[in-house]
Amino acid sequence: MTTKTEHISLRQRPPIALITLLIIAVGVVLFLLNLRLGSVNIPHRDFVQALRGDESSTYRAIILDYRLPQAITALLAGIGLSISGLLMQTLFRNPLADPSLLGISSGSSLGVALVILLGTATGLSVNTLALWSTFGVTVAAFLGAFAVLLLILALSSRLRSMVSLVLVGIMIAYIAGSVTDILKFFSQKEGLHSFVIWGMGSFSNVSKAQLPFFAIAVVGGTIASFLLFKTLNLLLLGERYAENLGVNIRRSSMLIILASGFLTALITAFCGPIAFLGLAVPHIARFLFKSSDHKLLIPATAFIGMDLALLCNLIARLPSFEGNLPINSVTALIGAPIVLWVIFHRQRFSQS
Repeated sequence: MTTKTEHISLRQRPPIALITLLIIAVGVVLFLLNLRLGSVNIPHRDFVQALRGDESSTYRAIILDYRLPQAITALLAGIGLSISGLLMQTLFRNPLADPSLLGISSGSSLGVALVILLGTATGLSVNTLALWSTFGVTVAAFLGAFAVLLLILALSSRLRSMVSLVLVGIMIAYIAGSVTDILKFFSQKEGLHSFVIWGMGSFSNVSKAQLPFFAIAVVGGTIASFLLFKTLNLLLLGERYAENLGVNIRRSSMLIILASGFLTALITAFCGPIAFLGLAVPHIARFLFKSSDHKLLIPATAFIGMDLALLCNLIARLPSFEGNLPINSVTALIGAPIVLWVIFHRQRFSQS
């Protein structure tokens, strides 16, 4: 016989399989809508013909060369940033932690600023500076973010407290931001405009040739993060309890920072600093699945992050808008009300 408490807990347990299937189904629908809708109206018949591989379709190039890479990029970026945010929130046991907590995004911005803003400050133009290409900006962003990541990893081996590590990350972000502001002051309007556009974030920066590398790297970082689920579960019990169970806290923390930092650096380099996905999605996953088990939370966070990124990309490219809206404005507009609703719902549930 089951006790009354056990019966209540079983009744309140969410249908995990059903919720997962619904999330995946929503993702498939949003992915197809990202291919179907945009600034150019594609008739349904032409859309189906293009998907079937009809080379005579006039819309085939728009779908396969532009919308498909952008949709895949949004999907992968949503997965990577959401998992990165989950790792940071678990490691620091802070619900407000996100992928930019340790200053990695600021390092990426500094790398781009050194290429774009420093170039205009020294009198070079876009046409004469080879590093102004999309590939050069991506490399500069990744090198800046990875340099900060290596610095954080080096300092984490000397700092015993996670609070101290967070403060160091915030200070690094302030330093990188200050240098970036100085470069903004001395740059020309052309370079400043390019830097501001990059800072708004976009899923359209990954070309068709760059997409395989981007996909392999994000999938690799995602798999590495999933392999840490046992360590993440033990860290929820507290550092002392985890140490008693044989967890090397310092080494585990470095691995978690490396996995989260790699995903953040990679996605920021290719897509710019995408805000709010890493903060909002883990809360949505915990609310829907009512679990703290990372064996469940990591894939759940990945699927929900995929859906939310595809939704934001779709809204940014609605036909009623001239051009694309900044993706950061859309992620904040969609994500902030969701997090507020989850917070108030949790508080009302705990009081009842």
